[in-house]
Amino acid sequence: MEYARAAAPYRDAAGRLGDFKEIYTGHNTARLATQGARCMDCGVPFCQSNDGCPIHNLIPEWNDLIYRDQWREALDRLHKTNNFPEFTGRVCPAPCEGACVLGITDPAVTIKNIEMAIADRGFEEGWIVPEPPGARTGRRVAVIGSGPAGLAAAQQLNRAGHIAVVHERADRIGGLLTYGIPNMKLDKMEIVERRLNLMREEGVQFRARAPVGDGSGGSIDARSLAKEFDAMLLATGATVPRDLPIPGRDLRGVHFAMDFLTQNTRSLLDSNLADGNYISAQDKDVIVIGGGDTGTDCIGTALRHGCKSLVNFELFPRPPAARAAHNPWPAWPVIFRTEYGHEESAAKFGKDPRVYLISSTEFVAGAVEEGGARERRVAAIRTVNVQLNDGKFENAPGSEREWPADLVLLAMGFLGPEHAVSDALNLDYDARGNYRAEYGKYRTNVENVFAAGDCRRGQSLVVNAINEGREAAREIDRFLMGSTELP
Repeated sequence: MEYARAAAPYRDAAGRLGDFKEIYTGHNTARLATQGARCMDCGVPFCQSNDGCPIHNLIPEWNDLIYRDQWREALDRLHKTNNFPEFTGRVCPAPCEGACVLGITDPAVTIKNIEMAIADRGFEEGWIVPEPPGARTGRRVAVIGSGPAGLAAAQQLNRAGHIAVVHERADRIGGLLTYGIPNMKLDKMEIVERRLNLMREEGVQFRARAPVGDGSGGSIDARSLAKEFDAMLLATGATVPRDLPIPGRDLRGVHFAMDFLTQNTRSLLDSNLADGNYISAQDKDVIVIGGGDTGTDCIGTALRHGCKSLVNFELFPRPPAARAAHNPWPAWPVIFRTEYGHEESAAKFGKDPRVYLISSTEFVAGAVEEGGARERRVAAIRTVNVQLNDGKFENAPGSEREWPADLVLLAMGFLGPEHAVSDALNLDYDARGNYRAEYGKYRTNVENVFAAGDCRRGQSLVVNAINEGREAAREIDRFLMGSTELP
């Protein structure tokens, strides 16, 4: 009641476009204490409800501890429920803030800022150290996938005394955290690798360049792996992208967003982009199709390459500035937000890059390059404006338009997991093609095979993946030992 919301600012938008360093500024202890004081000690903390934090962080407790300058105690509370607060404090959209009771009448508490600051302070002070188990059970668990679900499960299983062996098909460990999120949002060496090194010291084993499938093409046979280990957890993510099958889709210059982001980060880590092994947006007219976090990450990356122009297509209408009547608290507020990439685009080009209620109808080819027709490159996109009537999109007559485009990035979400591993194991699928495993139990139709994260539930948040990884580890421990003491 005494203080206004004051979120931690990002670095200057124009200045940060010159590098891939994190966009965040340093933590202001006094401001964080004041923001912690805004937490109202409410009778029912909805920030911990099903509409709030999926891992049930003890938010009111560590908010109050920061207000009282008790940072070490706040870190202990934070680690009780969250294996990787330095990740979620950076990349989580903060459903906890959407459900904050203060948000009924005023802007919510800056929960995400406080969480990130607690974790960073913990590393700076040397409070976060390896926690190897006191004894080993002799049981071995194969974890397939090293994204947030796989890492959370591996750490929990290791703490229960099991040997957790994480298999990752990419050349680096981290899955989505390493290659799906750009460096300016989550630094790979200072933040991700720091946590991975701690897990190595705790006893978690990592195997990179270890694709698991049916044994063909150099992959590890999933059936043999399931027999070799006492249990297996599939945490392979939802990696099949939604495509845009309109005329001209085969033209060069049209790419899935994740290919663009992955190649950029790999080249950045390998050579600081000196090797040229990435899809460059330099001096190109760039169009990003899709308005979620992945689309924003494409915007930020293309701007750092030095694109000539940038437009972001969104099929749906612009959200309202405040909650609509059908979107009441404590549900996630569907409101207009300006993310870091939009702010950067406005700083460079003088306006927000988003265009709403627009549908792409055709990719237009430019001049044929040497190599024949298959080498044709995209030169433009034809679009039509749409209207939303009774829940259905209708084309607006006379609204056809052609946009110049040298590079098109498709960031329209993901359909579900790939099936190389699951087909080899003869797993059952749900109606959407996800691995069938009941929530809370995580067991598939194969006795010792479990599934967690986006491959089980569909595309979702990092914090949901951490939650499912933790819960799956508990169920695997129960399966192996008959009971479990994991939280």
